[in-house]
Amino acid sequence: MSGTGSRGRVQGNAGADRLGQRDTERRVRLLSTSPSFTGVSGRSFDAEIQIRSDFVNASARTGIFDQDIEEWGLLLDALEEVMDDASEDDDEEVFSGDWPTEGRTAYLRFVADDPLVIEVRDAPGTGICVQVSLALDDDWIAEARVQLRTVREALGA
Repeated sequence: MSGTGSRGRVQGNAGADRLGQRDTERRVRLLSTSPSFTGVSGRSFDAEIQIRSDFVNASARTGIFDQDIEEWGLLLDALEEVMDDASEDDDEEVFSGDWPTEGRTAYLRFVADDPLVIEVRDAPGTGICVQVSLALDDDWIAEARVQLRTVREALGA
């Protein structure tokens, strides 16, 4: 996927994942690197999905489990494969993936189109869905992997 002069990135300092583009920023921000609880499903961390732009400012609380950190890496693998194999065939179904898993809390849906589309969905809470597009640099997945490592280190995951 080629960028259009906008810079997209994922940041992970102090446990924050961020996708940004010029005057628009979408991110999943960990509210603490200490778990909010530990249970059968592992540790859970309080987080917030944020969208900031000249047009809209919104946020939704969410929770991230240890398993979700691993699934973010798997989603990056799938997105990279789909984007590398992208063809000009318009009849192909567009790949999409949810993170964290749909249903239990607010989540992101990544749609591997050109440009990449991210839907912020709060189905279990407010029922609101906000859709934003990202024109990302070719190396955004590599940058996301670096930030994922940073988050894993911060959380000991």
